[in-house]
Amino acid sequence: MELFEKLYDEHEKVKVRFIGFTTEHTRYDFGIVYTNMFFGKPLVVCMQTGRSTLLDPKDIEDTAHLQTLFRIPEQQQAADLAEFFKTALPEIPFVTQYDYD
Repeated sequence: MELFEKLYDEHEKVKVRFIGFTTEHTRYDFGIVYTNMFFGKPLVVCMQTGRSTLLDPKDIEDTAHLQTLFRIPEQQQAADLAEFFKTALPEIPFVTQYDYD
């Protein structure tokens, strides 16, 4: 009996960007993995905390969501981070990944 049912096992060469920057109050260090998986959403990893998420341009419009994801104490810090992500994350065309027949 198989213990696990494999859902996917993909290999892909991806582009990864590591970027550190400061705002008036905070330092940030992120790794951004640009992949074709996950509907094209980049995987964003905070290198300081290890917290990660998939983000697209619509996700970054919700600064309260960013605050929760990355445990940011101040609304202004989340707004600053959203401004950064607006330039760092690509526009994502919708890509069908699952076939529902």
